[in-house]
Amino acid sequence: MQTKGPGTPDAYRDHTAVPGPAPGQAEGTGPPPGLNLELLVHGVGGTTPEEMLGDPRTERITGDRTAAVHRRPDDVDAESRPQDYRDEPVAEAYCWANLTSGNGARALWLILLPFMVVNLAHWARPAADGRRTAVRVHGVVVRLLALSLTVLLVAAACEVALDLVAWQCAGTAACVAEHSWLGFMGVDSSGGGGWWSQPGRRLALAAVVPALLTGLLWWLSHRTWAAYESQPPLRRENTDAERGTDRARVPLAEPGFWYGRRLVARLRAAHTAAGFLTVAAGVAAAATRYDRKPGGSALLDALGWLTEALVVAASLWVLYVVCRRGRKERRKDDALDRLTVTALPGIALGVLLLAVVHACLSRPGWESAGRELPGDETFGVLAVVQGTLAVGLGGLGLFLHRRRPVPRTVLRGLGAAAIALLACGLGGVMSGGVAQRVADWLDGEGTPGMGNGRIQGPPTMLTWQASILPVLLGVLLVLLGWFAYRLWRSSGLLTEEVDRSYPEVSEGWDASRSRRIGGAIARAGLTDSAPWLVGFIALVSLLLGTAAVLGTWLTQEVPGRAADGMPDVVDGFADTVQALGSWLIGFGFLLFLALGRRAYQDPSARRTIGILWDVGTFWPRAAHPFSPPCYAERAVPDLAWRMATWTKATGGRLVISGHSQGSVLAAAAVWHLEPATRGQVAMLTYGSPLERLYGRWFPAYFGPDQLRALHEELHCWRNLWRLTDPIGGPVAIRGAVGESGAEGERPDVDRGPLLDPLAYGRTVTHPLPAPILGHGEYQADPAFDEERDQLLHRLRQERRTEPGVPHQPGEPEPAPGEGRLAQGSAGTSSA
Repeated sequence: MQTKGPGTPDAYRDHTAVPGPAPGQAEGTGPPPGLNLELLVHGVGGTTPEEMLGDPRTERITGDRTAAVHRRPDDVDAESRPQDYRDEPVAEAYCWANLTSGNGARALWLILLPFMVVNLAHWARPAADGRRTAVRVHGVVVRLLALSLTVLLVAAACEVALDLVAWQCAGTAACVAEHSWLGFMGVDSSGGGGWWSQPGRRLALAAVVPALLTGLLWWLSHRTWAAYESQPPLRRENTDAERGTDRARVPLAEPGFWYGRRLVARLRAAHTAAGFLTVAAGVAAAATRYDRKPGGSALLDALGWLTEALVVAASLWVLYVVCRRGRKERRKDDALDRLTVTALPGIALGVLLLAVVHACLSRPGWESAGRELPGDETFGVLAVVQGTLAVGLGGLGLFLHRRRPVPRTVLRGLGAAAIALLACGLGGVMSGGVAQRVADWLDGEGTPGMGNGRIQGPPTMLTWQASILPVLLGVLLVLLGWFAYRLWRSSGLLTEEVDRSYPEVSEGWDASRSRRIGGAIARAGLTDSAPWLVGFIALVSLLLGTAAVLGTWLTQEVPGRAADGMPDVVDGFADTVQALGSWLIGFGFLLFLALGRRAYQDPSARRTIGILWDVGTFWPRAAHPFSPPCYAERAVPDLAWRMATWTKATGGRLVISGHSQGSVLAAAAVWHLEPATRGQVAMLTYGSPLERLYGRWFPAYFGPDQLRALHEELHCWRNLWRLTDPIGGPVAIRGAVGESGAEGERPDVDRGPLLDPLAYGRTVTHPLPAPILGHGEYQADPAFDEERDQLLHRLRQERRTEPGVPHQPGEPEPAPGEGRLAQGSAGTSSA
């Protein structure tokens, strides 16, 4: 790919400046009228500029290696010769794939998956319509859930490093003999050892691991915060005037929506402090328990009380920071809470150092026997807190949805609760997986928790949580079987509808061809059933998680031992799910590591993982500061700045053409334009999830009112969709009635469903079998070029009808009725 212009060896040419006058044109008048621009925005998974522009040679005209606008080399100076582009628009490609799948460090984002999912729960709340108290409570609950996931991840690291390695294995001579790398800190066969062999010193040394993990999370968040949240949004002068109109409030159009600099910095400080305090509590727990036994040192006991008091006080500060304030969207908030951002993590780190010093003090005769670390209590309390918060989130969602029902909202307002439970489940699998895998490795041939190995194993709570995994997978397999049956049945039923859609079927009917097309439509339709699948799995997970907590607290034994003495069926089932769960969760952890390693080394694998981030990281980090960064906080300002500056510099017309996730970015960018600029911009979306996914899962931001407001503000918008597309769909916005009362003055947004495949059999225009395109290659349909060209014609017509905009010489006069969009090629209809 060409990225440098001639004469600029160290940088590419800057084509973002206002183009100079064309030959024969007076200085300061701008280029001749009539120049059109098509700004292409790709979707999930990324597309190269060469593929988007259909040219093996492209040139970056503005941007950097992370996100940039590209053109064909022949089009770089198009503004200086607009007469060459009267028949077709200049094509530009905005490529943002590297925002989610760039360098190898992106592989580290895999450990942030639960954080990303819980961040989605913040945005999945139902529409509120002025119920600010309910909205604030919703935000607080989600932020508390996010904080619990940070504590869970760090507690899992403490369980591995402090409990399994430092306390259990290094405190057992048989385990140290099998793992010689622990010899410097382990006990020998006589119970003695070196300076590090005392339990408190082993715990202090092992605390380095979870502390470094916390530091890594802080570093990742701070690094991406500087690159994403700190990007300034486009300045707009008419925000207050627009807010005073009768249109529905559009949060994405607020000046501060894509500028989360202050909130992320504050939450990052709180979560970093929570991580350090979790490590401090783990180190101090065992030492203070020993010091309070009869005969313990009064000085050490007092120091232990001081440490615990500081942990509690700092924890209260963390909770205050998390609950105090959410996002400010109505204005750009440049302030930083410097006391919180700098002092809170530093104080928490100081408390951790105090706990380490306290643990390192000599305690002759102390042996690491029994479960002195609060593993079961910690993971049990976290499970109860997370379940309670998720249930409360569900109740709040039902309340909001009943007060303001929005059609097609997923799970009738329970979407945020289902997403939150999914995040907690992922966090539990990851924390339990690493603990089970390390315990199996340290214990050799023994089974952790069964009393037949060298160590006791992980906390009973984690073993119960691992044991519910086979049951959950069994339920999931049953559901997938039911969906497979529905898919098979629907494919057959849709065959007749496919036959009616193609007139040429009567000339050569092909049963397998019809069934393949019907199968593609049926598979695409499963997307609309996905919310109920997610909701059912979330409910089953909640019930099984409750059973795990009750089983732990009532029996204090792992499932296999708790079922001893029960009927053989129950005993055998308990042994089976415990063994299978331990294997599955350990295998999942190893698979996770392998995927991360491959993503670090293989750009193609990293791009595949980037698809997940494309969907999950569109939204700003409003709940969890350690989640992967919001690429839209870079992409939306990029697109808005490009559209605003180009239209102002040239006076030309622009069509922003967004595919899949690119259509969501396009809509968000258009919302940030000045009303005058929107009059020069049209939008063409295709394969768009605006209503089908975003409108259903995030109704407060992409609901019918918001999409209708977008149509009212952006007069020229068309959306292409197919029945075979599993992601895109109609936006269901009908055409508006003009002031004169004439129907169709503003056309419907949707055009579709488009035929897919374009031809049923072999035809003159398609001598070879046409493929089923599904979610891709919308440009292959003639409707694409038709709609793009007619959008530009409509923009021209509306510009001429504006007061003070004279007809430009050289442009054709508008034909009667010009600007009303046709329905296009055969087989398409208005939705």
